[in-house]
Amino acid sequence: MYATSFEYHHAATAEEAQRLLARYGEDAKLLAGGHSLVPLMKLRLARPSHVIDIRHAAGLLGIREEDGHLRIGAATRYRELETSDLVRRTVPVLAEAAATIGDPQVRAMGTIGGSLAHADPAADLPAVVLALDAELIAVGSTGERTIAAADFFRGILTTALEPTELLREVRIPVPPPGTGGAYEKRAHPASRFAVVGVAAVVTLGGDGRIARARVALTGVGAHATRATAVEQALVGTDAAGGDVAAAADGATDGLMLHAGRRGSVEYQANLVRVHTRRAVERAMARARGA
Repeated sequence: MYATSFEYHHAATAEEAQRLLARYGEDAKLLAGGHSLVPLMKLRLARPSHVIDIRHAAGLLGIREEDGHLRIGAATRYRELETSDLVRRTVPVLAEAAATIGDPQVRAMGTIGGSLAHADPAADLPAVVLALDAELIAVGSTGERTIAAADFFRGILTTALEPTELLREVRIPVPPPGTGGAYEKRAHPASRFAVVGVAAVVTLGGDGRIARARVALTGVGAHATRATAVEQALVGTDAAGGDVAAAADGATDGLMLHAGRRGSVEYQANLVRVHTRRAVERAMARARGA
């Protein structure tokens, strides 16, 4: 099936893209990587009258470190996250997660902003930005606003973005020394989306105990979410000898799992616990410099 007819707009800058969004409102859709929008249009589940191409828009591209933050333009592609020396040095868990997305063709076109704004419940990067305490910078007709990652994801394919707002940038605080991160994923064999994905970031104190922990899950709910019970169980424990398995048992707290094509509730819960334990163990080992 082919998409219905639409008017194509090429936005040269982020500002132009936002102006076009403001002009056409809910009749417009943004085109970044296109992996989500184009299939929806071909199935006629999305019928925008205006498509705004932001793939090369100035102000939406590039990765830089500034004022203690890694600043990533929303149209930055997965491949750039995967291969960037700056990302690998400052927040290597982001590069690790990006490398698990789809295949090389997908990573060459898909963008961080597209993934976050689409908010697929099985996408990888929402969990990672939650674990990294990222901020998302949105631009609308009334100006700029900063949205904490913890407040951004609202439900299936639903975010805090307003219809005429553009996600311009992702800002990630550069973790302090003694921090390690890891991303563990059980990928669907066909789509490579996460059946279960777990991002863990831990920071050690001077006494070798975990001073701070962030653990986030994807693939097992309406949207990516923090595993706060795991975080609370980890803080204060000895990173060299703590009982990670016991902490990981809390990963299923609050999850609404349902039996279906992904298996029984018990099987899914076990996947969550196992991948949480693996992610936390690898994050702690990296925090210790192992």
